[in-house]
Amino acid sequence: MLLHNKTVLVTGAGSGIGRAAALALAAEGANLVISDVNVTGGEKTADQIMDSGGKALFVRADVTKSDDMAALVNVTVDTFGRLDAAVNNAGVSGDMQGRLHEFNEATFDLIMNVNLKGVWLCLKHELPVMMAQKSGVIVNMSSISGLIGAPRIGIYAASKHGVVGLTRTAAAEYARYNIRVNAICPSFTDTPMVDSMDREFIVSVNPMKRLGRPEEIAAGVVWLCSEQSSFVTGQALAMDGGLSAL
Repeated sequence: MLLHNKTVLVTGAGSGIGRAAALALAAEGANLVISDVNVTGGEKTADQIMDSGGKALFVRADVTKSDDMAALVNVTVDTFGRLDAAVNNAGVSGDMQGRLHEFNEATFDLIMNVNLKGVWLCLKHELPVMMAQKSGVIVNMSSISGLIGAPRIGIYAASKHGVVGLTRTAAAEYARYNIRVNAICPSFTDTPMVDSMDREFIVSVNPMKRLGRPEEIAAGVVWLCSEQSSFVTGQALAMDGGLSAL
């Protein structure tokens, strides 16, 4: 097992990529702390892990609130003794489709607070624990929209570009503490987040002519959290079916 007895924290694990990542990490032997504002979904993920013989704890936490994130990290360390890896996955799309001048401030604030401030608050509370341990791995969930221009989803794209910026900066600042920080940049993946979108169109523009599967993205998370990627840090890994190659 790649992550035997490692402790991993996953935010936004109540559905979609977060759930798939938590299940994949547990299958590799990790002890999971599951977090989400969706209590029903988060508890379901934790139950699935425990039903399969793994160890999991669900803690409700809002990534936009510093006190919640501090408490989440503290519970993780109190329960399992350390924090080996963190997957900062929680995110929203909001009412994100439109040209830049058509968005309102409420949409901007929501997307930035969850997608960008939320990742920063995760880092703020995870990094000191890992610095004290002199080891740790962090995977931030960005998007292919964090690497390229993204017409009609500009605010979402800006938030995900910000995640890549935080990732690269953290990787440079904390490498001396044996902490690796990377981002994953999926294209459209078959999760509830794309239910309101034009699936036929987003499939048609992808070179592989399909959506990604959450399990495929989860495999990238596992690899980045494991020693198999021990010399990889500061990277934004596109898992996009070739979309960014166009």
